[in-house]
Amino acid sequence: MVISAIDLFCGAGGLSYGLKKAGIRVVAGIDVDVTCAYPFEENVGGRFLNRDVRDVGGDELLALWPRRSVRVLAGCAPCQPFSPYRRGADTSREAEWSLLDEFGRLVKATLPDVVTMENVPRIGTKAVFRNFVDTLERCGYHVHWRSCFCPAYGVAQYRRRLVLLASLHGEIKVPEGTVRPEEFRTVRQEIGGLPRLRHGSQDPDDPLHKSRRLTAVNLARIKMSKPGGTWEDWDPALRAPCHRKGSGATFRNVYARMSWDEPSPTITTLAYNFGTGRFGHPEQDRAISLREAAMLQSFPRKYKFVPPGAPVQFAPLGRLIGNAVPPRLAEAVGKRIADHVREVVRR
Repeated sequence: MVISAIDLFCGAGGLSYGLKKAGIRVVAGIDVDVTCAYPFEENVGGRFLNRDVRDVGGDELLALWPRRSVRVLAGCAPCQPFSPYRRGADTSREAEWSLLDEFGRLVKATLPDVVTMENVPRIGTKAVFRNFVDTLERCGYHVHWRSCFCPAYGVAQYRRRLVLLASLHGEIKVPEGTVRPEEFRTVRQEIGGLPRLRHGSQDPDDPLHKSRRLTAVNLARIKMSKPGGTWEDWDPALRAPCHRKGSGATFRNVYARMSWDEPSPTITTLAYNFGTGRFGHPEQDRAISLREAAMLQSFPRKYKFVPPGAPVQFAPLGRLIGNAVPPRLAEAVGKRIADHVREVVRR
C-alpha cells in the first residue's frame, strides 16, 4: 500500500524528510519562501511549489496525489504568532494567524486519509487550534494530539512541539517518545565530531559549517563563559547594561555556552548568534555553526541546504533551520502513520 504525502508549509523539508525516512512518499511541498526549493527537492525528492497556501485550491492538491494511494496532508503552519518568545505580545492581527484555517479549508476540500500537523505547544490553548480540531471532527476524523518532548524522540535538543494526528479510518494516536532521560542524545554525540572552527571562519569541505564573526567584546565574553554557566562568570566590566539592572537576572540563557553532555536548548532562527541564547559552542570560542544548528535539529550531516557554489547566508538559512520540524520527531510520526495504515488494510 503506497502512502503519499503533501507538505503544506514544507520549509527546508524537516517534516517531509522524516516522513520519507518512515517510508512515506512525499510527492510535493508548498511554501511561500523560494529558498526552500533547493533543500526540499534535493533531499526529499518531491516537487516544490512556490505558492502561498491561501492561493492553493483543493483540486490542485488532488491532482498531486497519485491515484490509489493512501493520502496524507501534512504541515507545520508558521508558529511565530504563537511562540513563547513573543513575550505576551498581541499577535492576533498578524497574517500568519489564519494559516491554520487555510489548512482546515484544504482538509475539507480534499478529505485526505490522514492529517498531521505540528506547531508550538502554546497553540493548543488558542481558538484557532480548537477551530481546526472542530473542523477535522466535523469531517469525520478521529483526532489526537499531544505535546512532544523532543529528546524522548532521539533529538539532541530541549525542544517541545505539539503534534496532531487525525484519520478517517479509525483511532490514531501521536506516538510517545521512548528514549529515557539517561539515554537522551547530547550535544557531544551530535556535533562533537565536526572539525574545529575559529569564529568568522568556514570549513572548506562543508560550507554550512560556518561560524559568525564575534565582536571584540563578545569574543572576550565567550572566553570567560563556562559550559552551562551564565554572564555572572564574566568580569563585571564585560556585562551588558541589561545585566546591571535588577531585571537582568532573568536573562541567564543569553550570551552563554551549551553543555557537552546534555541536549542543546531549543534551536531558534538566530541560533548562529552568541547573544541571542545559549548558543555558544561548549568548548570553542564561537557561536555554533549553521551545520551544528541543523544537526542539533536532527538533520543528517550531509543534508543539502544550498546549491554547490551558492553563498551561505546566516539569516535565511538560520530561519530555515530554526523553523524546521526536527526530522527524527517527524520520522516517529511517519512510522505511526505507516503502522496505522497497515492496521486499516488488515481490517
